Amino acid sequence: MTEPASARIVVLISGSGSNLQALLDATTDPAYGARVVAVGADRDGIAGLDRAVAAGVPTFVAPLKAYDSREDWDRALTAQVAEHRPDLIISAGFLKLVGPQFLAAFGDRYLNTHNTLLPAFPGIHGPRDALAYGVKITGATLFFVDAGMDTGPIVAQVAVPVLDDDDEESLTERIKSAERRQLVEQVGRLVRNGWTITGRKVTIP
Repeated sequence: MTEPASARIVVLISGSGSNLQALLDATTDPAYGARVVAVGADRDGIAGLDRAVAAGVPTFVAPLKAYDSREDWDRALTAQVAEHRPDLIISAGFLKLVGPQFLAAFGDRYLNTHNTLLPAFPGIHGPRDALAYGVKITGATLFFVDAGMDTGPIVAQVAVPVLDDDDEESLTERIKSAERRQLVEQVGRLVRNGWTITGRKVTIP
């Protein structure tokens, strides 16, 4: 009996790659059902690329400033990702918004994670905004990316209580821990079981 083929994952990063490392660690287990086949970044010289190289994973870099327009960059990024024939693409702290060409090619398999319970507090300052609003519970959301800002169909969410003595740094760190665990668990479920997206509803059998 042959082993089932592992799903092919491309991870996009912009920084240290802590979520990437969690995925690299998880995919060392053949039972996880996936392997990271490439890591892409929007800039060179970042720790996340070093993590990929240390794991023996091919890397590519697509800096926005290297292209005449955002459309050209989007087209180039789409082509670079497509070369690796991904079943799933994961934004693991990738700080660039992809464009229409990328979404047309990969929109139903491009995952992102956000550090609040969407639709509350989208954007880059989620924990800060949650603290300022005075919520008692926030968390992390895993979702498929669409053309909006943190508006795509939600795969999973995990709650993180806001403590009385929290500041932005302490809350962010606790959310990051929950976010990593959720990412690893749910990506594993997606690649092993498959998924369907109907309107805003994501179903994993």
